[in-house]
Amino acid sequence: MSDTQAISKPVLREKGRILSASEIERTLVRLAHEIIEKNNGSDNLGLVGVQRRGVPLAQRLAALIGNIEKHPVDIGVLDISFYRDDLSTKDVRPVVNPGDLGFDVNGRDVVLVDDVLYTGRTVRAALDALFDHGRPRRVQLLTLIDRGHRELPIEATFIGRTIQTSDSEIIEVKLREVDNDEQVLLVERID
Repeated sequence: MSDTQAISKPVLREKGRILSASEIERTLVRLAHEIIEKNNGSDNLGLVGVQRRGVPLAQRLAALIGNIEKHPVDIGVLDISFYRDDLSTKDVRPVVNPGDLGFDVNGRDVVLVDDVLYTGRTVRAALDALFDHGRPRRVQLLTLIDRGHRELPIEATFIGRTIQTSDSEIIEVKLREVDNDEQVLLVERID
């Protein structure tokens, strides 16, 4: 690792665990039931996961809803790399994974799934990307963790857990499909 890489990477200190693996599972079961209730079933429903950790969350929720409702739920994957408003300020140019969302969103009730809701900018980019694929009847947002600090007027319809954080704190969601670990941690940036 070069000196510039060591300087640019923040030093983090774990402050505590917010959710264990079993708590994540129970939270997803509760959220699946809330989605079904709010949408009067799952007949017109599609779940769209925002790349990276929103995708396995959407897959898990779709499996839970499918088991409850006794029929499969469509799942889509959304890559928002080129829709971000901080694209020009990023060091590394994003790799685009163009392709089909996974199902036709036109006229559908879509639940947009992400792991952490923070400023709202990721959700804004996800909405832009989603509407490039069609015009859903309704879009609802689901987030595993809402940590506050909104910069845009965006709020989630379904929230796993609300955690108030400071600007120096970071929520780390670790999922077995991406991280080979399963927990949500609160960490703090040490300057």
